[in-house]
Amino acid sequence: MIHRLVLRNLLHRPVRTGLTILAVAVEVAMIVMMVGVSEGLLTESLRRTRGVGADILVRPQFSGAALSTADISDKLPAMLMERYPQIEHALGATVYTPGNVQTITGVDWPAFDAMSGGIVIFEGRTYAAPYEAVVDELYARQEEVSVGDSIELMSREFEVVGIMETGKMSRVFIPPETMSDLQGWQGRVSQVYLKLEDSTKTRELIADLQTLLPNRVVISVEDFLATMATDVRRMSSQFVNIIISIAVAIGFIVVMLAMYTAILERTREIGILKAIGASKRVIGSIVMRETLVVSAIGIVLGYGLSVVGKELVAIRYPLIPIIFIPEWLAGAAVLTIVGSVAGASYPAWKAAKADPCEVLSYE
Repeated sequence: MIHRLVLRNLLHRPVRTGLTILAVAVEVAMIVMMVGVSEGLLTESLRRTRGVGADILVRPQFSGAALSTADISDKLPAMLMERYPQIEHALGATVYTPGNVQTITGVDWPAFDAMSGGIVIFEGRTYAAPYEAVVDELYARQEEVSVGDSIELMSREFEVVGIMETGKMSRVFIPPETMSDLQGWQGRVSQVYLKLEDSTKTRELIADLQTLLPNRVVISVEDFLATMATDVRRMSSQFVNIIISIAVAIGFIVVMLAMYTAILERTREIGILKAIGASKRVIGSIVMRETLVVSAIGIVLGYGLSVVGKELVAIRYPLIPIIFIPEWLAGAAVLTIVGSVAGASYPAWKAAKADPCEVLSYE
């Protein structure tokens, strides 16, 4: 009987019920999408760094995950290869971050290709002139550029001469000499990548390099990635937590208003139920069951909205990857249910404490 009553109450005002379900769904989608974007950007950045194929990174002493300067001698890669025969490849790269999450990288293409184990060029060729650029396929798709088109980088026009596979160091590549000329970094690089013939000797070589280069950060790529992941997650968690808090607050308010309005409209029904012997617990449980049904449907719909949103973002903004994390799919559901139940607590309490005589006489 109670189940039928709950269903009838929800269907009595289908528009209000539908809007409440939609609000809960949006709450779930906001949580899942924000966490997914944060994790997706981080994972993609880690994948690109791993795609270089290096074992060791040499970086400036005071630098974060992102670089936009160069103070390492461009002679260092050749010097290290001459000094340490166990180094198979050494590559210097200049990196400029133009104020967004993407980077522009100046790199010697043959050395880059050799270190990474080969780079697939889907269309066109590598750069051969100062103001030519190679972009990866996702950048080309989002910016809608093809081979032969011009793009503006650092207030200069570059011709796109090649489109390459994604997952290799950066999104946009230009000749290192051009980068140095435009930024005034002649004779310097931002960081140096080292690939060993035997990667099991990485720790041993790092110890030697730290003694040789006391003013530089010498770190294995895997340690660097682990540190970067920790730092980025810590920084992004503040913003993500704010968005999650807003989403939960929206769900709380919408559910509370919907349930409170429903209680006001059903005072006579509540009075009759109490008059025929329904306890406070039964009255409160009816409101809570309605809330749980709305939340369950909203959670499922929210997952659907997240999948649709992910596909739309992939089409319109391919540079923004979204990764759904199973733990956060469950976490979004828990937060939604907790927020909804909290929002329905006052309406349920108000309905449970209603005096049947007062309610029926008022009606």
